[in-house]
Amino acid sequence: MIATMGIHIAPAEVSDFHQVLTDHPRYWGERDLRSLHLLAMVQEFGSTCLVARAEDGIRGYIFGFVTPDGTGYVHLIATRDDARGAGLGRRLYAAFAEAAERHGARQLKAITSIENTGSIAFHRSLGFDTKIVDDYNGPGLAMAVFHRDLPLDIWPLHVPHGRWHDGGS
Repeated sequence: MIATMGIHIAPAEVSDFHQVLTDHPRYWGERDLRSLHLLAMVQEFGSTCLVARAEDGIRGYIFGFVTPDGTGYVHLIATRDDARGAGLGRRLYAAFAEAAERHGARQLKAITSIENTGSIAFHRSLGFDTKIVDDYNGPGLAMAVFHRDLPLDIWPLHVPHGRWHDGGS
């Protein structure tokens, strides 16, 4: 799908899913989010569950799907601890947006906890509108809900010089 600087973004395979769970702390630190990782996502929505592979393993991933109403929903996105700050999250979102559009998506949506200020800032940097929705995840469980229309035009990437380039696919 997308290959740049030794990283290839492609549909996730079952073995990738298992590797992500094995390396869970490298993506999520102390937060245990393994219960949000559903193998059925990779099995049923393989073309919109993507991994960024390099020689040293999976540097990041994005798992999502397209709803019947044309929404590309991002369920999880994560970059490995040694791959942060280089624009990989933006590249994963761009690849997901392209895949979602091929499946008829006209907009993107994601959610996060209201405490996850890093995710909120990241989504806003991609042009998402953010709304805090009370009781979204149950009574007393407000969530930050992100929406934006497609296409996801985030090029050129604004990352430190030399870390990424806009080279070929």
